[in-house]
Amino acid sequence: MANHMNAAKSGAERRSLLGGAMIIAGTAVGAGMFSLPVVGAGMWFSYSIAMLIGVWLCMLVSGLLLLETNLHFEPGASFDTLTRETLGNFWRIVNGLSIAFVLYILAYAYISGGGSIVNHSLEAAGIELPQSVAGLVFALGLAFVVFISTKAVDRITTIMLGGMIITFFLAVGNLLIDIDTVKLFKPDGEETYLPYLLAALPFGLVSFGYHGNVPSLVKYYGKDPATIIKAIVLGTLIAFVIYVCWLVATMGNIARSDFVDIIAQGGNMGVLVGALSGVIASDWLTSMLTLFANLAVASSFLGVTLGLFDYLADLFGFDESRSGRLKTATVTFIPPTVLGLLFPDGFLIAIGFAALAATIWAAIVPAMMAHRVRKMYPQHEGFRVPGGTPVIAIVILFGIITGTCHLLAMADLLPVFG
Repeated sequence: MANHMNAAKSGAERRSLLGGAMIIAGTAVGAGMFSLPVVGAGMWFSYSIAMLIGVWLCMLVSGLLLLETNLHFEPGASFDTLTRETLGNFWRIVNGLSIAFVLYILAYAYISGGGSIVNHSLEAAGIELPQSVAGLVFALGLAFVVFISTKAVDRITTIMLGGMIITFFLAVGNLLIDIDTVKLFKPDGEETYLPYLLAALPFGLVSFGYHGNVPSLVKYYGKDPATIIKAIVLGTLIAFVIYVCWLVATMGNIARSDFVDIIAQGGNMGVLVGALSGVIASDWLTSMLTLFANLAVASSFLGVTLGLFDYLADLFGFDESRSGRLKTATVTFIPPTVLGLLFPDGFLIAIGFAALAATIWAAIVPAMMAHRVRKMYPQHEGFRVPGGTPVIAIVILFGIITGTCHLLAMADLLPVFG
């Protein structure tokens, strides 16, 4: 009987652990899927993998540093409370602005990417729309889901994630079978690779941006660091494996020189999926790939805008009534949708800006908060990220270097492929 109870107990733990890991993986995978092959084209495959390993480690540690701080507060305490109590009002405002900026700019990026992929899908059906109109259709359809309720987002995202996994492995599985290793390890074009890593670094950071979910996991599991750590490690590892498969599939099928043309067309999702469709012999697999791209961008858009919706409702004190949700939806969706109409091809540029702000709240601030909390509670016996102050310094340095790389790339001071 005791064994049976233990088995049931471990089953429940395993189920809940997977739930938390999927929240982390689902949030992280999105921005990186369609930006990584394009921004990694310069340094190509080996350096792209090396960069991903380094970024994954730094972002994993910064998430654990955030967890360390979070465990000193009651479950339910979010970034606003944590920064105010540990770093004071100045950093609370800086952090709040950077979170709002990242969520807004990602919402715009997904409208741009969504418009591109909706357009690509409609062209296959013989329908032609301006990309800005396709973006508007995409944004309005999904905004309605967020407006209805969180439960609606939860249900639809669950269905989308299931569909994403199936379509990803059907389409990418076939691409992985047909890869050309010569394309992966002996790419054509110029012989320069390493200098392109610097401009790609910010996109790597955004590809592992799950930090907004850490306070949610503390709320979800309570003060159970062992389970939360496992969920964060497993979730980020799932994201890492998906990215590696995607880079093998894209770079093993599209020649490095062909990426010049993809970048020239704005590097948007529809262009990349179109280039891959040209490689796949089967119409059915092309449809799977297009469906996957639609689901990936839609689920990421829902996740980001739900976070933004809740953040703004809390900030402005809008209630949960029909009129309250309508006010929140207006503030949430109108700015990124207008940007999507004005600048339909801004996907990659927007992801880069998101990275710049994300360096603050996903790397620098979590490390500073952990440093402060250790001084506030020197005798604390609970979870502490190993490595002491050097580890905190490495994460802060990583954030500063990544932010600097984006600013230098914007000023045309870093080599950019294409």
